[in-house]
This record gives sequence, C-alpha cells and structure tokens, in this order.
Amino acid sequence: MRCVNFLIKPASSLCNLRCRYCFYADEAAHRTQPSMGIMSEATADVLLGEAFRTVDAGGTVSFAFQGGEPTVAGLEFFRQFAARAHTLCPKGVKMNFSIQTNGTLLDEEWAEFFRQERFLVGLSLDGFKDLHDHCRVDAEGAGTWNRVAKAARLLQSRGVEVNALCVVTGQCARSPEKAYNSLKKLGLRYLQFIACLDPIGVQRGGQPYSLTPEAYGRFLCRLFDLWYADWAAGRYCSVRLFEDYVHVLLGDGASTCAACGQCGAYFVVEADGSVYPCDFFVLDEWRMGRLGETPLSAMAHSERAAAFLQWGREKPAECVGCRWRALCNGGCKNDWVTGPDGRPHNYLCTAFDMLLTHAAPRLAAVARAEARARGV
Repeated sequence: MRCVNFLIKPASSLCNLRCRYCFYADEAAHRTQPSMGIMSEATADVLLGEAFRTVDAGGTVSFAFQGGEPTVAGLEFFRQFAARAHTLCPKGVKMNFSIQTNGTLLDEEWAEFFRQERFLVGLSLDGFKDLHDHCRVDAEGAGTWNRVAKAARLLQSRGVEVNALCVVTGQCARSPEKAYNSLKKLGLRYLQFIACLDPIGVQRGGQPYSLTPEAYGRFLCRLFDLWYADWAAGRYCSVRLFEDYVHVLLGDGASTCAACGQCGAYFVVEADGSVYPCDFFVLDEWRMGRLGETPLSAMAHSERAAAFLQWGREKPAECVGCRWRALCNGGCKNDWVTGPDGRPHNYLCTAFDMLLTHAAPRLAAVARAEARARGV
C-alpha cells in the first residue's frame, strides 16, 4: 500500500470527561467488551511492525490517535511509540503523527513533545464557552472550556499546529456566527464542524442535543457565507467540509471519507490490537482480526472488509438522479437510516442539499481561483 492510515485508540473508550453526546461511549457500550484498557508496549510494537511491513517503499504511514481520550494512556506511551516508530521506519518511508484530544490533560511537557514530533493536534472545542460547557463536562459535571482554551494557547505558543473540532448540536446550529467567530478569536484557523450523532439504534432527533437535518442545513449555509466572506476578503480560515468540496471539484478527492462517500480510507486499531474498518463501526460484527494474529494485509483483503466496502457502494436510491452526487456521493453511511420503504436514506440529505444549492456557484469560484493559483 502506498499510504497506510491508522486511527489508534491507545486508551480505548477510557476518558476523563463525561460529554453528554459522546458517540464512542455509546458505541463501546454496544460491544461485548466496552473497553480494552490501555494499549501495551507489545501491542504497539506489533502495530508498528505491521505498518512498516505493509507500506510500499517510499510510501507514507499516518498514525492518528483518538479515544475515548488518548492522552489517558500517558505521555510516556507516546514517547515510546514515537521513538520505536523512528527506529523501525524504513528509509524513504514518511510518517505523520496526529491526535484528537479534549485538551484537558495537556501541559508544557505534552506541548514540547508535540512540537518535537510535529504532531498535528485536534482540540475538541464546541464553538463558544456556554455551548461547550453545556455538553463537554468532566467527571464532576464541571465545564471544561477554560481548560481547553488554555491548552490551545499553550500549544500555539510552542509552535504546534492546532485544529479545532466542533460538534454541531441542535443548540450550536442556532449560533453559527458565534461559534465560528469564537474559535477564530482563539487564534484557530483550521476548523472542522461535524454533525452530532444520536445513540445507536434510537430514532434520530429525540435527544436534548439532537440536530435535525433542516437545522444543520441552515447552520451550514450561514457558516459557508462567513467562510466565503473571509476567503473573498483575503483573511482565509479553513473549514474542512468546504475545502473538501473544493478539492473534489478540482479532482483531488476529499480529505475525509464522509465528504466523498467512500469507505476504506484507514484502519481503526483498538487498545488490544483489534482492527476495524471505520471509527463509526468499532463493533463486534465488524471486527476484522487482531494484530499479531492476522497480517494487516490479510485483514484488508478479508471477506469482512470486502463486505464493508460493498455496503458503502450501495447508495440510497435518491442519489441516482441527484445533481450533487459528484460532490456528495451519498455521504457517510453512518448517517443512513431505513425509511418506510425499507431502503436506506441519508438522514442529513436535506442539509447537504440546502448547502450545495446555496453555495455551489461560490464553491466553483473558489475552485477556479485555486486552479489558477496552481497554474492549471
């Protein structure tokens, strides 16, 4: 494989926060074993060995850490992982490190480590203080915005590349300007906004934090206006979804599988070495095997992996004649729901139709400008 991408859960579903909408806590609760604990040094070594055996000469291996809360594994775990990766990495192979964290456990030592190893750090920050503190609380029920904002300033002061991840709840959807401008005020210029998920197996839209398709569509349209105005004024701020659409228009492909409607971009590795095809499907029925017992290449070509990919190709019926199919391609299948007709439908289809109807001409204008800048 030219590119081998891992999403690693070194602390499984363990977390020091109790976010009210946490999708992974819900997902883990649907497994036979909710938590696999902390990844051992031996399992990390097996993972690294498989990674560098699988990647082609001159290729790239990406190690992304997530949770739960990955920093619960401790800084020493990451120091040892990075040191072993440098030792084992074949000549000519490139490595990328990243982490998605709630930021509350970060300090000077973490910041220095991230700087030295050139980690891309994604901080979970829900727009603005009141919104964030409503859902993202610690074990005592206290809000965490101030702690995460402090971590953002610390990382920036050390020259660490920092992104913000904002979960769009029903409450957030009512305040796109406030969320966008608050994150920019923290000095963050790379932003990702993702739709909040309802619990597995529960009819969508019934939770206190639930996001309806219409509310998400209105949020995305207004957020796009703000983003485009900044782009046109030369004060660019990256919003990942909009950039993905621009890259699709340019023929580059999207940076996320959800934006392009294609599965199979990475391997999820749980703390015990179990491997799954997607972070939204770290469930017993989709477990592909375990590192050290089955080669990664064999898992990638297994019947279970093939079934998962085939499922992703079976798009909702309304995609067939949709004018936005080339951009959306059905979206993420985790958003598919079964309609009264017994067929899958993308729950958020209305939202993306609203956005693309609203934004398509300006997305095309940004793509043309980018093409000119490239000399194409």
